[in-house]
This record gives sequence, structure tokens and C-alpha cells, in this order.
Amino acid sequence: MTGPKTNERPGVRAVHRYCQMSATKAREVLDLIRGEEVLHAAEILRFSERQAAQPVAKVLASAVANAVTNELLDPDELFVAACFADEGPTAKRFRPRARGRAGKIRKRTCHITVIVSRLPEDQLARRRRQAANQRSARARRVLGGRARRAGAEAGTPAPELALATPTQAQAETVGAAAGEAAAGAAPVVEAGAVRPETVEAEGAARIEVDAESGAPEGDGVAEDANAGASDGRSGEESED
Repeated sequence: MTGPKTNERPGVRAVHRYCQMSATKAREVLDLIRGEEVLHAAEILRFSERQAAQPVAKVLASAVANAVTNELLDPDELFVAACFADEGPTAKRFRPRARGRAGKIRKRTCHITVIVSRLPEDQLARRRRQAANQRSARARRVLGGRARRAGAEAGTPAPELALATPTQAQAETVGAAAGEAAAGAAPVVEAGAVRPETVEAEGAARIEVDAESGAPEGDGVAEDANAGASDGRSGEESED
């Protein structure tokens, strides 16, 4: 045997005897919280839809209360070291059936046991490091927000962070890629030059104005040609 028996595990325990349900139904719920931290186990039992979750939650709360009261342990450092359900006495009843026969009714009971113990030191140290990192990150966010608000009130830009966050770096990379794609797809237009789109828009507007005035398209060009021809004839007559 590699370790102590389940019912001999060290820790603080609580027992619910003669629970009015079968041990099989209670074990299905106990398998969900075995080895979990006390807070997580309480959440699992709270949102479980099985009928056995309610008595198991009461036994877990009793075990935690025993650990806090008798052993002076911190409830945040406890986990479910062991939990099991033993079969209790079964009450036998019968139900009348046809032809004078009797159907068996077994009203089963069980004994639910939950043992809570303190987490190992390595896990507690890891949890403390994670909590410290979360607190430091929150402090940095609060200080950054205060600096931005103070800069906005004073009218001066807030100092930028030395290192960009991954979200900002990704945004800059995406923006640079989009700019390169746009530069490769669209032609470069020098300063002061007229864009082709502008010329086409002006031509379309001129055609619409001509249509509204009733003049046929290209009248301006025909008039210029007629004027040139008349100028040529007048020049020939003056030479004669």
C-alpha cells in the first residue's frame, strides 16, 4: 500500500450519517470536488444540478468550520483531501401488486464524509507569488490611469511607457502591414498634381451641366472650331 487509507487521511473531517439517499448518487457528486480547493469545491456544488449536491455542500461547510474553529486554519488555504460515501442501513418496504403479490421497496441511506486539509507549502508559495504579481499589475494600471488623468487636466500628454504592451505592438505591426499594402496597391501622387479621379469627376459634372442646359455634348469644341475657321477666312480676305 502506497499511502494511508482513505478514511485515515490526516485533516479535519465532518460526517453526515443516515443521509436519505443511496451512496451511488452521493459518490457521483463527491467525485467532482475531490482534490479541489475549498472555494472552488463550494462553487461546483453551488451550480450542480444533482440532488446530492445540497447535503454534500453542508458537510463541506461543516468540515471547514471545524478546521477554522478547532485547528485555527485559514479557510483560503484548505482543500478537499478526501471524500467518500459509505452505505448505511436500508429500510425495506413493499408495494402491493396484482394477484396478491408485493413489490420490493428499498429506502437506502448513506454516510457522507469530507476531510479537508491545508495545501502543501509549494502550492501556497506559488499562490502568494501569483497574488503579488496581480497586485503589482493592478498598482501599475492605477498609477498609469492617474498619470493620464493628471496630464489631461494639465493639458500635457502623459509620458509613454518604455516598453509597448503586446496589444500595442501587434496593432503597430498590423498598421505597418496595412500601410505597405496600401502603398503597393495605390499609385503615388506628387504634391500639386491633379488626381485622375478628380478629372473624371469634373468631366462628369460638366457633362451633366451641358445636359441640363440643353446643349449637345461637345458644343464648346464645335464653337472653337467654327471660330478658328472664320478667323482663317477673314485672314484670306484681308490678304486679297
